[in-house]
Amino acid sequence: MSQDRKKDHIELAGASQTKTSSNHGLVYEPMLSGFKDAQDLSIEWAGKKLKYPLWISSMTGGTEKAGPINANLARAAGKSGIGMGLGSCRSLIDSDQRLEDFKARKYIGDGVLFANLGIAQTERLLASGKTDKITEMVKKLEADGLIIHVNPLQEYMQPEGDIIQAPPLQTIKRLIERFKLPLIVKEVGQGMGPCSLRELCKLPLEAIEFSAFGGTNFTKLEQTRHKAFNSGKKNELLGFADIGHSASEMVEWLNQILEENDDLPCRKFIISGGVNSMITGHSLRSRLNAPSLIGMAKAYLDKALISSEAVEELIEEQAEALNLASLYLK
Repeated sequence: MSQDRKKDHIELAGASQTKTSSNHGLVYEPMLSGFKDAQDLSIEWAGKKLKYPLWISSMTGGTEKAGPINANLARAAGKSGIGMGLGSCRSLIDSDQRLEDFKARKYIGDGVLFANLGIAQTERLLASGKTDKITEMVKKLEADGLIIHVNPLQEYMQPEGDIIQAPPLQTIKRLIERFKLPLIVKEVGQGMGPCSLRELCKLPLEAIEFSAFGGTNFTKLEQTRHKAFNSGKKNELLGFADIGHSASEMVEWLNQILEENDDLPCRKFIISGGVNSMITGHSLRSRLNAPSLIGMAKAYLDKALISSEAVEELIEEQAEALNLASLYLK
């Protein structure tokens, strides 16, 4: 066996040359840990304990495929001990027709599960005095709380988009007065700047999700499906899909905001958007001076289209990589 290994080393040495390192801002320290020094990666979230700091970010809405996708994601999340956000639940506000597609509690068990609603729909329900419908929807799903996704550019580019009348921050403040369950606020693929982050940190939110630039961009997605853009019109609006902020930028802004204000109510975050590996995620979490999760969407979605076991396998690989990173990358 030893001879075979040495033979492999000789034969593969040429193909294993490296030229540049990708440390993601971390320092590799090989002298300070052994494999048996396994790290406790668990974290408290929404009053519960997650085994790993991983989050299945919201992605599927009220489509025919949503049911099996949500079931596969929730089964894997429950078995693996990670959290999950449902896709937009707007179809459940006025009808229970799609309710079964979103009822993930029976699959995730006691795991952390959040419902999801857009800022435009939230604004409209507040204006019509129907905030109780939001609470009813969350309770029907037996969710631990609600995610509000803020998406003005997506709504503007969407053929069926809703016009957002008020600043989203104003709508979120009004909702907090009437909604008593944990609340997470996220963007949808372009992140947000320091002023928006600072104002959100002043609110009693469970967490803020980055949804930074670099992952799935819903402004670009809507432009792709809009007939006007496909026919060569609205060219001046195309550049808005390239507007946004990286997770790295947002980490730096948040560190400054949190350092300057040690009494901010919201100090927990989901780092998502452009996180393409656990090394990247570990680097961002290490740099952010606050409790955080690593959020991903498409990676989990791709596996959920196969089976819950495929999602579980991915989570196991991610946990393995996170543990190794926590041992040797400082």
